[in-house]
Amino acid sequence: MTTLRMSTLPKTWVLDVDGTIVVHNGHLRPVGDELLPGVKEFFASLPPQDVVVLLTARKKEIGPRLEAFLTDHHIRFDTILYGMPAGERILVNDCKPSGLPTAFAINKKRDEPLSIHVVRDETL
Repeated sequence: MTTLRMSTLPKTWVLDVDGTIVVHNGHLRPVGDELLPGVKEFFASLPPQDVVVLLTARKKEIGPRLEAFLTDHHIRFDTILYGMPAGERILVNDCKPSGLPTAFAINKKRDEPLSIHVVRDETL
């Protein structure tokens, strides 16, 4: 399990789709997409003021099927960016003047459970 200690400020969550929240290339299987363990619990734990951005290499044309699947499984998202390159994802952000780090990155193993515990620390 990954534990993150963060402030109580609203957050922007950026998550890949395939291999992170659903079985990698599940949309190509006869049974279709399948949520990975821990995904429902993780998304249910996000405060309503947080924003969720999903990234995927999938083509925009098959987006409605993915969006229907996520909605049917109560996985909230604000935006999905389609057609992303298959290479590394790089996040760059500035620290707050107080020194508070404002960017985190987690590399999880493909198709393993999503296991992130967030500690919201009011002193940060």
